[in-house]
Parts: sequence; C-alpha cells; structure tokens
Amino acid sequence: MDKYKNLKRARHHMVFLAALVFGSIFIYFLNNLDLRKQGLGVIEIERVIAPDLNVSKKVLTAYDMEVAKTAWHYFENNYHEETGLVSSVDNFPSTTLWDTGNYLMALIAAEKLALIDASEYDKRMRTALTTLGKIELYRGVLPNKVYNASTLAMTDYANVDTKDGIGWSAIDIGRILIPMAYVQFNQPEYHKELRQILMRWNVREMTKQGALYGAVVEDGNESLLQEGRLGYEQYTSKMFATFGVDITNALRYDKYLEFIDIYDIEVPYDKRDKAHSDANNYVVMEPYMLDGLEFGWDYFSKEFSYRLYEAQRQRYKDTKILTAVTEDHLDQAPYFVYNNVYVNKDKWAAIDEHGNLINEMKQLSTKASFAMDALYDSNYTKKLVDALKPLQSDRGWYTGIYEKDNKINKSLTCNTNAIVLESILYKQEGPLLKMIQNQ
Repeated sequence: MDKYKNLKRARHHMVFLAALVFGSIFIYFLNNLDLRKQGLGVIEIERVIAPDLNVSKKVLTAYDMEVAKTAWHYFENNYHEETGLVSSVDNFPSTTLWDTGNYLMALIAAEKLALIDASEYDKRMRTALTTLGKIELYRGVLPNKVYNASTLAMTDYANVDTKDGIGWSAIDIGRILIPMAYVQFNQPEYHKELRQILMRWNVREMTKQGALYGAVVEDGNESLLQEGRLGYEQYTSKMFATFGVDITNALRYDKYLEFIDIYDIEVPYDKRDKAHSDANNYVVMEPYMLDGLEFGWDYFSKEFSYRLYEAQRQRYKDTKILTAVTEDHLDQAPYFVYNNVYVNKDKWAAIDEHGNLINEMKQLSTKASFAMDALYDSNYTKKLVDALKPLQSDRGWYTGIYEKDNKINKSLTCNTNAIVLESILYKQEGPLLKMIQNQ
C-alpha cells in the first residue's frame, strides 16, 4: 500500500514536471508569434512602433543597490515569521494571493541581489511554501481571496475573519504560479513543498471555455464571473498552460481588441468596458511591465507595452507632467486608484474600483517608473526615477507623487516594493523566466 501511494505521488509530481515543460514550450511558441499573421484582418495593426530592445545585463550602480535595499526594508518590516507571509500594506496583517506572488518574486530578487544570504532565503521560501500547502481553501477547492497574514484565517478585504471565505481570484492565483514555476525549475529542494500545494489546489476550476473565472460571494451566494481584461488576462494565463488547463481564449489578444488614438499612437484596449460588461477595462502598465520583467514579452505584449510607454512620454512632452501610470494604493480615501491611459471611453482617467472618476488622485507611480526605466532605459525614464528620490524611507519606497500638488503618497505596499526589486534584478539578469525565451 505504501509503495502504491508513493508511486501515485511520484506520478503526480512527474505529471506536473511534464506539464511545466509543455507550458514552457507553449509560451515559447507564443513569444515568437507575429501579430500581423494572426488573421486579424478587421483590425489595422500594421504600423509597428516597438523597437527591437536588446536585453543586455548591466553592472548595477551603487544607486541601484541603494534602491533595492530600500525596497527590501518593506519585507523586513512586514514579515510574519510564524507564517512566512508578508502584509500587502504596511502594518496591516492582510495578504492576497497576488501579493504573496509579489513577495515570492521579491524574495527571489533579494537573494540574487545578495541582499540576503542563502540560509535566510531558504528559511523564508520554505516557510512560505509550507504555509501555502496548508492554508484553508475556499470550499476546499482553491485559496480564498484574502488571508490574515499572521493567523492564516480566511478573511474579507477588511481583514475580518470569515468562516466560509469570499471566493477565489483566478487572476491572483495566476500571479502566484509564476514564482512557483521559477522555483520548480531552478530549486528542486522545494519540490516537496510545491507538490503539497499543487495536490490540493484544483486549478481547473478556474477556467470555462478557455477563459478565466473567479468565484464571487455576495450575501452568501456564490457566482462565477469571467476575470481579466486585455493585458492582465494574457499575462496571468501564461502559467496556467503549465498545468494543461484550457486557457485558449484567455491568451488571445485579438478577441476583444480595439484601438484608441492618443497622441497619434494607436493604443490598445479591451472593448469589454463597464457599460457593456459591468467591469472596467483598465489600460495601465501593470500587466505589460510584469510580462516584460518576468517573461521578456511575447510579440503582443512587447508591442502594446511600448505603445503605452510612448503615449505616456508624449503626455509629458505635451503637459510637462511626468507620467507613469498603473494601479496603486493611496494614503487617503478611497485608498486604491486605477490610474489609466484609457478606461471606459476616457483618456488619462483615474478611477476607483467601482468606476467612479477620482482624477484628483492621479499620481506618478513609483513601481511603474522603476519598471519602465529597467525595460526602456531612456532619457525619459531617467527623469521619472530621478523625481522619485525623495520617496525613500526606512520602511521601503512610498507609492508615488500626486499630480495635483506634488505631495508624496505615503502608502507603503508589498506590490510597489516587490516590483522595484524585480526591476533592479532585471537590470542585472534580464527576464527571470529565461527558460521560455529565445536566447
């Protein structure tokens, strides 16, 4: 019986390894697709403006290391040793799967940048993975959207314990699968912990007809809703391929693709806006910059990312307002902003999660600025990061600078500081998941 159990476990592990290899080949194929050859004849996208960016490793400067050390302060100050998790926001013991994915990426970067030694890395990684292998799952199927980072209790977004949970997010889980895949490929000493996680999570429950679906609970009633818009949907879907999950529709950039002219640049957006789908079609840097830092871009994300970058650069030329926009926390109500190039038929609009305009909360984003500088290394991105120097603190990098009055947004978050660390690591090593790149 024990022999049979061991064989069964080994088979599960081998299937996962085989799936990872398959997924890597699949994503390699995506990386080499030509957007102009995909039968998108009804959409004019012939005018390609993205340059051929040569990813060359750089010797980090003293300031690069200072930037990274400041970012790592956040993870020193917000670490919960008993669980191995990190708070999403400074001094608030709550975390999501998205931010746990951010933390694992930050941890990998910290070790590679020699901010921590091998023993500290091992303690933190092993503890975090062990925790993920034992957390209570929503209805025994998938991780809840939010947990108390200190007690591991399922909670709502206010960090109030909830016995039954509030559902799962396919987008968030797709995010955490990316550092897990890196660990699986490069650090076999953690295979046991990864196997424990993946034996419990039923990732196939997150997809229907090739699209991503999350579970939403309202008044005790569960419903499944499609998750993700252009950029986010494709980025977080890439690792689902490693599990043999059907994400054929989620990976398609063309399915709901439209363009809007901004400064004579055809900026891509998802036509499923709030008026037609009751969901906001944010056009922000977040998914594209993460795709570049981690995967090295496919043809689609490379082209679309550059168009967003160029639109922001042109806004600066036109208005003299330094522009690097994405989603971010705020240090005042409503505490979260989606600062967009385009959303719900509005250009350069900032909205809250309900779609209400909050343009007074527009800001220069710290994480977007550092990521754009790592990816594009231009005179414009140097202006962005130079403007951020006053945002260093002994607890990490503050989130941004408000456009309205140039005051600092003093929110401190896992997301901002993780992406800062990823950006510095990219300068040193290029994209993290090199196994899916044509290099």
